[in-house]
Amino acid sequence: MAKISIPKSREEKRRRRHLRVRKTLMGTSERPRLVISRSLKHISAQLVDDVAQRTLMTVVDVALTGKKTEKSAEVGRRLAARAKEAGIAKVVFDRAGYRYHGRVRALADGAREGGLEF
Repeated sequence: MAKISIPKSREEKRRRRHLRVRKTLMGTSERPRLVISRSLKHISAQLVDDVAQRTLMTVVDVALTGKKTEKSAEVGRRLAARAKEAGIAKVVFDRAGYRYHGRVRALADGAREGGLEF
C-alpha cells in the first residue's frame, strides 16, 4: 500500500525548518541567539541565552510608525543599542525558518548598523 502524504501548511514547514536550524545554533551569555518572530503586521526580536534558558531582552515594533521594512530596521537598531548597553557585542543570528529577505534582512542590517556582530 502506498503512503499518502498530507500537505503541510506554510507555518508547519517553517517550524520544521526552524527546528532543523536550532539543532546547530546555540546562544550563550557571551554570544546570545538573536531570534526573530514575524507576523503579518508586526516583527519582534529577542536575545536568548540557551544555556541558562532565559530571554535577555525583547524589542517589538508596536510603537513604531512607517512601512513594515522600515519598522524592522528600527527594531534591529534598537535591539543593538540595548545590547550594547548590556555589554553584548556579538550574537548568533537565528532567522527562525524565514527566508533571509525583506523584513528579516532589514532587521539584520539594522542590528549590524547598530554595532552587533553576527
